[in-house]
Amino acid sequence: MLSFIEEPSVWDRLPGETRPVVLYGMGDGALKILDACRQKGIRVQGIFASDNHARGNEFAGFQVKKLADVEAEFGDFIILLCFAAFREDLLEQLYQIGQRHELLAPDVPVFGEGLFDQAYLDAHSGELETVYHLLADEQSRRVFRNVLNFKISGKPSYLREAETPKSEIYEGILRLSEDEDYYDLGGYDGDTVQEFLAQTGGRFRSITVLEPDEKNFRKLERAAASFPAGDIRLVQAASWDRDGSLPFCGKAGRSSFLGEAGKTLVPVRSVDSLADGKRVSFLKMDVEGAEAETLSGAAETIRRYRPKLAVSAYHRNEDLFRLPLLIHELCPEYRLFLRHQPYIPAWETNLYAVL
Repeated sequence: MLSFIEEPSVWDRLPGETRPVVLYGMGDGALKILDACRQKGIRVQGIFASDNHARGNEFAGFQVKKLADVEAEFGDFIILLCFAAFREDLLEQLYQIGQRHELLAPDVPVFGEGLFDQAYLDAHSGELETVYHLLADEQSRRVFRNVLNFKISGKPSYLREAETPKSEIYEGILRLSEDEDYYDLGGYDGDTVQEFLAQTGGRFRSITVLEPDEKNFRKLERAAASFPAGDIRLVQAASWDRDGSLPFCGKAGRSSFLGEAGKTLVPVRSVDSLADGKRVSFLKMDVEGAEAETLSGAAETIRRYRPKLAVSAYHRNEDLFRLPLLIHELCPEYRLFLRHQPYIPAWETNLYAVL
């Protein structure tokens, strides 16, 4: 067992809890948490939503109530948060609710199966320990400890204590220049390209952006009209470990993804194929669970050019150890950093690799 794990698993603790357990929120997250509770023998006794979403409607066999109604019914209870939050006002509201009732955000993977419970932690403790000692600074190790403690306990306080301003990432880790060959994998509507341009004063050597979702790609094209003139390439495709086509679940938002349930086929490209031997200096990937395959498809480029990497490390249970180990294998000289932006659950936990 990892020595810095401070808490028992939420999935092991809740079956013996005497207080009522209620869910906050509806949608896919609530369905996943309900299913996990059934698997673990945890009895859920109600669901509530924000006042403007609770109109006596039903969800998963429960009448959706307001928080005040649940408080009147149960008094003291445990809340399981079932949606993601990143806006400052919403996060503050959640922390205030957490002062009145115990509020937990049980970790369920965005993609893939299984739970990050004690058994999973024990099975992968060796890999996690290895990654912990590969991290380049104390802040990265602190984020790693806190994210793991959050994933086990569901306590949002661990995430709040591990937050880092985005400015620190750009100024202290990535240190972008005006001569970047930037690859943005998962370009959405161009927002991360705009963020990149803001850091470089609008100067760059080249920009390549991949976005597979058709509606998102149209937004990206419109946004690109305001980009500075230069070598900019927009590619309507998903990133993968090779070129081809794969089923795709398009949701016209950030949550579109490659998957067998997809009803349409989209082109997939590898970075090595796209770059075709040319320089890449900064590679950003937020590719909805396809990060490992994308890294494999960029192996030649990474070994040759050692670009700065910014990689999402939160879509799958294994991302916290599999992705850093893969990057280390591709280029042992990289220094690895982990940072977490304000978010509940542990989304926007990102891995950075630089020389």
